Amino acid sequence: MPKYLMMTSLTSQGVQTLKANPDRLREVNRDVEELGAKVLHQWALIGPFDFVTIVEAADALTIANVSVALAARGSAKIQSYEAIEVEDLLNTLS
Repeated sequence: MPKYLMMTSLTSQGVQTLKANPDRLREVNRDVEELGAKVLHQWALIGPFDFVTIVEAADALTIANVSVALAARGSAKIQSYEAIEVEDLLNTLS
């Protein structure tokens, strides 16, 4: 199944929400799963992005739906990228 990187930057509203309710992050991850993607890994970051999340989903439309649904809440800005396994790339190039 395809994998995607979701790079998330919290808005000031998102930072306030996370500070007041740290478990909100787990709730959002459950929301992601209800929207059809599976959270595989997640890390907090230092830098221009606050989180990177590796998700698995059937297709790019599912990830687009997840990104729009989460961003519409006003707590985060999300950039999503499809990830390609290096072995798959190498096999295609051979």
